[in-house]
Amino acid sequence: MIAGLDESKSVTIISDQPDLIAEKIIARLGRGVTHIYGKGGYTKEDKELLYVIVTRLEVAKLKSIIEEIDPNAFVAIEHVNDVMGGRFQKKSIH
Repeated sequence: MIAGLDESKSVTIISDQPDLIAEKIIARLGRGVTHIYGKGGYTKEDKELLYVIVTRLEVAKLKSIIEEIDPNAFVAIEHVNDVMGGRFQKKSIH
């Protein structure tokens, strides 16, 4: 299977610096970020997760943003079959 240029990825980020990471994602990638509040299953500590959708081509830039702010952040990246609604805009193919 060949991945298309506009293939989307969902990224969940757990970091001790969620506000700074979110700010940089918005400023440098122009992507919206959703803050999700949860609790660590092992530590029972309150955690703030970030959720963002990016294109396949933006993943490397996103990883570099996260790495420069919090090298110990937990990052999970998943393939997204389709995205609609919100502010996520795909480029027209026509």
